[in-house]
Amino acid sequence: MDLGLAGKTALVLGAGGGLGGAIATALAKEGARVAIGDIDGEALKKTAAAIEAAGSKALPLTWDLADLASIDTHVAAIEAAFGPVDVLVNNTGGPPPTPASGQDPAVWAKHFQSMVLSVIALTDRVLPQMRAKKFGRIITSTSSGVVAPIPNLGMSNALRLTLVGWSKTLAREVGRDGVTVNIVLPGRIATPRIRFLDEQKAKRENRSVEEVSAESTASIPVGRYGDPKEYGDVVAFLASTRASYLTGSVIRVDGGFIPSI
Repeated sequence: MDLGLAGKTALVLGAGGGLGGAIATALAKEGARVAIGDIDGEALKKTAAAIEAAGSKALPLTWDLADLASIDTHVAAIEAAFGPVDVLVNNTGGPPPTPASGQDPAVWAKHFQSMVLSVIALTDRVLPQMRAKKFGRIITSTSSGVVAPIPNLGMSNALRLTLVGWSKTLAREVGRDGVTVNIVLPGRIATPRIRFLDEQKAKRENRSVEEVSAESTASIPVGRYGDPKEYGDVVAFLASTRASYLTGSVIRVDGGFIPSI
């Protein structure tokens, strides 16, 4: 199936991590030129190499999402190298595990800026050209906590849910301009972030990481953690011309793990 992404310009945030790297590679395999941003410049090198191995072009950008003032500079560099952004994949890191109560307001404000305001401001920067071209894809990767809150991830649950409301509202505003806006969320995908969360849970409960992982695996109907490539393939479809009638949705890539309807 031709996804219609050849020659398109994509920007993937958090591309040095497991999910972001898989998304960037999946888009590259479909012929998109991919700009990749991450605060970890060294981690971007691996993703850039995977993009080039897929036969496409990469533009790595060391990017601190909390620095809103840098957005225009980075986007201008992408436009100069590849042209206007056609596909934006908002994918941010998460805050540390915390309960919902008792957190310093300054910590809430810090993560709100890096996880929410950065996404909104960046989208606003690239959206006008998408609307002018009558084509655009805005895809925001969040967490299963937005539909089934995860214990001890109170800050993550709350902040990521903010993006769901924003995304749904935006989808209605730009749908007639050929721009789709969707949320995609992972269940238990085998990434360093999930390994970290398993380790933290094991430490809190005085259990082994292997025991925690086995318990988690047993709760997944397909019987395993997901492969990051599977997540990347779903995002590539959402970015495609084939997904032009799919907007304002929350897409789960979870192997049936999330218990809510």
